[in-house]
Amino acid sequence: MKNFDYIGLIIRLIIIATITIGLAFILFCLPGCSKANDGFQYNLGHDFEIDARLPIDENGYYHLQLGYDWQTLHRISGSVSPVEDDWALTKVYYTSSHYWLLGDTLGYIIHQNNTLNDNYYYMTPDTTYITWFEGFEVPTINSTCYSTNDGEINIMFAPVQNMAGDTILVTAEAHFADNYISNIEIIQIIVE
Repeated sequence: MKNFDYIGLIIRLIIIATITIGLAFILFCLPGCSKANDGFQYNLGHDFEIDARLPIDENGYYHLQLGYDWQTLHRISGSVSPVEDDWALTKVYYTSSHYWLLGDTLGYIIHQNNTLNDNYYYMTPDTTYITWFEGFEVPTINSTCYSTNDGEINIMFAPVQNMAGDTILVTAEAHFADNYISNIEIIQIIVE
């Protein structure tokens, strides 16, 4: 009489169960891991506009009336193309032609960008020279901002009292998530 092989039966059942589970995984789970939108490319718009939120004259210059405090705060707004995802927000870089020095109420700096070199001029009506402030230059505009998902952008512009009568050049450049860089937008603000 022949004995029944229980160990062989258990091994065969384990092999069949493993193969069945593996096939079920391949058929039901792995197709869910593939990209549903193969070949999809995120389509970003590249609209970019600056709104100084100031009165403009017939020559295209904006006019900002200084307040009574040392520094006048003003928000410059604008818009870029809206996006759905946070990773696609647009970063906007700003520069200004004017700087002021922390702790110095006597003068300010004008940046005159030359193709051969960068020239900075210290402007002051006073003949007293102050040297303790070196390295404490403050731009009249913040350097960057990010858009909202709706495409709104805002940045703070803050000239100081002794810049009254000057025209400040503000530039802005938008960097989009798809590495597209906009043309430079320029606004000129007369500080009164």
